Order: sequence, then C-alpha cells, then structure tokens
Amino acid sequence: MKALIANRIGDICLLLAMTICFFVFRTVDFDGIIPLMPYVVGKTLPIFGDVKITTLINILLFMGIVGKSAQIGLHLWLPDAMEGPTPVSALIHAATMVTAGIYLCVRLSHIFEFNSLVLNLMALSGTITSFVAGLMGFLQSDLKKTIAYSTLSQLGYMLMLCGTSHYDLALQHLLTHAMFKALLFLTGGVFIHIYRTQDMRRMSGMKLLSGFLYSVTLIGTLASDGFVFFSSVESKDILIELGSFGFLISSTVGY
Repeated sequence: MKALIANRIGDICLLLAMTICFFVFRTVDFDGIIPLMPYVVGKTLPIFGDVKITTLINILLFMGIVGKSAQIGLHLWLPDAMEGPTPVSALIHAATMVTAGIYLCVRLSHIFEFNSLVLNLMALSGTITSFVAGLMGFLQSDLKKTIAYSTLSQLGYMLMLCGTSHYDLALQHLLTHAMFKALLFLTGGVFIHIYRTQDMRRMSGMKLLSGFLYSVTLIGTLASDGFVFFSSVESKDILIELGSFGFLISSTVGY
C-alpha cells in the first residue's frame, strides 16, 4: 500500500505537468516542447498567483521524480517493500522501477535547465537522500532492507548529479548501479535461501560456506562502495571532486 500510494503521488504530479505542457505547447512531444521552451521563459499562468510556466512545469516533474525514485519524503515505501517476501518485493520493484525517475530526469534535462530553482532542489534532495539513507542502512538487520537503503543512497547520488547538470554521469552511474545492485540482490537471495532467514545477525561463516559466493558478494559490495578500480568510482569520485569546488548551481542556457 505504501508503494502504491507514494507512486500515485508521483504519477499525479507527472500527469499535471503533462497537462500543463499540452495546454501551453499543444503537444507533449519532446521535439515540440524543447524548441518552444525559450519563448515561455518569464511568462506566467493565472493560477497560484501568476506562477511562472517553467517553474510550475519543472516543480511538478521534479515531484514526479521524487515519488518514482523514492527520494527523501517519499522514500519509506522502497525499504518496506523490499523487506517483504521476495516474490512480492520483486514484483513491486519491477512494476515501480525506482530508476525510472532518474532516467526521466536525464531525458528531460533540456527542460530542467531553464529553471535554477529546481536544479538546486534536485541537488539538495539528492544530497539529503544519499546521506540519510546511508545512515539508516547502518541500523538495519534485515539483509534485503539494507540493500534497499543502499539503493536509496545510490539514487540520491544520481539525482545530485542531475542537479549539478551532469546528466551524462548520472546515466553512467544508473547503468553501473544496475549491474552491481542486481549482483547484490541475487547473492542476497542465495544467502536467504541457505540460512533460511533475512536477519544478518544470524548469518556467519559465509567464507567457509562458499568461497565463490563470498567472493562475488565482496565484488558487488566494493563496486557499490565506489572502491578504486570498480565501475562506480568513475561517477562517484567525479561527483565528490566537483563538490569540492565552489560552483554556483544555476541554469546553463542563459535565460
């Protein structure tokens, strides 16, 4: 129920954004909206006290991404859904597609670049989500729930990259994350099958039990942590390096 309600909130915001785009541009096609965006910058709609068109569209799209990719505020459905039985959690994970929000953000990058407010909200939301989800994952004892909080932290990284206008790095991290997180979920399922429990406090002797399984899990863990020579370090390390400079997040199109 949490997954359904949270995703419906995101879907409503996406539908509202699509409706406003159709009302303003008479189309919802990217080829029609993107060339016309410069002509509506600064123009307002007579709702909510003459709000700017670009601001309203971008905020609604951003809220849809928050609901879809389980960012802070609408994040609780993902770890709770993952904690359930594996067939149920697999269906929910496949149906909601948590990474679809990040892909949508990358696909709509031409629209987001017309509003610096939403770019700052993206960077702030991604930063808070990544930090909070990482801390909450430390306190979990359920194996699948811990992996789910790791997913939340990685999604925060991706949204942070989008907020700093590095959509190519966000897409790269999205692809690498899919690989090592699939590996971790598969190995997690094997451990649950072997130990007959999801409680990590009751799991021990993994290296003695199966050296191959231990090695594969270690590889997925190091890749998720952004360890050197692994795939995710290329996107994570660049993000940290970019954050060490005093960049001003703003629209890059000059409007």
